[in-house]
Amino acid sequence: MLDNPEALTLLLHNQHAICAAIEEVTKWLSENGVGSVAANAMGAMDTLDKNAQAITDAIMRLRHS
Repeated sequence: MLDNPEALTLLLHNQHAICAAIEEVTKWLSENGVGSVAANAMGAMDTLDKNAQAITDAIMRLRHS
């Protein structure tokens, strides 16, 4: 069974993978003239990036407690 830090680490890895996928879709959208949708996807990526640091910090606190 996973402990909390390990589970959070897996969630963080998933978050990075989702961000990479959104980045690829955003690139395709931009190249195919769907700029407004690409802009929305960029906003989602910004949120993922911002939250990734908070998750990383929480993982580190749990590992050191």
